[in-house]
Amino acid sequence: MTDPIRLALVGVGKIARDQHIPAIRGESRFTLAATVDPKGGLPDVSAYTSLDALLASGDHIDAVSLATPAAGRRDLVAKALAAGLHVMIEKPPAATLSEVDDMARLAEQAGKVLFTSWHSRGAPFVGAARDWLRGRTVQGLRITWKEDVRHWHPGQEWLFGPGGFGCFDPGINALSIATLILPDPLFVEAATLLVPQGRDQPIAASLKARTGAAAGAIEFDIRQTGPQTWDVEVDTDAGMLALREGGAVIERPGAAPERADPREYPSLYAHFAELVGAGRSDVDARPLRLVADAFLVAGRTPVEPFAF
Repeated sequence: MTDPIRLALVGVGKIARDQHIPAIRGESRFTLAATVDPKGGLPDVSAYTSLDALLASGDHIDAVSLATPAAGRRDLVAKALAAGLHVMIEKPPAATLSEVDDMARLAEQAGKVLFTSWHSRGAPFVGAARDWLRGRTVQGLRITWKEDVRHWHPGQEWLFGPGGFGCFDPGINALSIATLILPDPLFVEAATLLVPQGRDQPIAASLKARTGAAAGAIEFDIRQTGPQTWDVEVDTDAGMLALREGGAVIERPGAAPERADPREYPSLYAHFAELVGAGRSDVDARPLRLVADAFLVAGRTPVEPFAF
């Protein structure tokens, strides 16, 4: 049998503890060999305060998974690739499109795997939705992605700073699903961003979109309390397909809704293991490109201040 891939997890915040660590430990093709975080790691794993410290330690590592904020990712990726490591990146892959292009170039030069992951694509019914839509004519698109930032990103001020994405941090998950399942490319034609006073990033956004000949309406908001809304609805010549709860529920014409347990991050690490085994990268910047397009065409409306 092939030895497990020795993986270092860079960034040990909420998303790492809630999702990455259980997924890594549940995937037999990986072993969690080290963590990197200035605030500390796990009691049973070698812990380093910086990637430089890990690379200088001589500790044997095959790959890294980056669960850090998008700003500054390019330098981390460059160091890891130069050290001969395969790299997986939490979404969004970087703060800019130019950085994503450069990371892909560096991975190709190094002959190492780069995986820009989009965890919502690992939801149970995203693949089934893509297959059902193939060959059908899309007549309309509605995306509603509303959640509570205080629950999912408690106290994380970086979200509203430069490079923090604001409501597009969760909203990009919806765009990652849409770009995968729709038969035709998705374009943003207009946008309105609601930006809290004193903040750099929007707390809510309304986008007008188009895919093929069909119009689309996209709503992002991170002020929603109570039940959360993560819906993608696609009108077609054969009826409406809907993904709800982020892809854990699918509704198809003439069939009862189906539900499955979310296993997004385990599917990401399974895919990363397959990529490493095949020596093949998976770099898809389309969701980030749509966010950049939205910022380019958007008007901005100030709204009341926001504080955690």
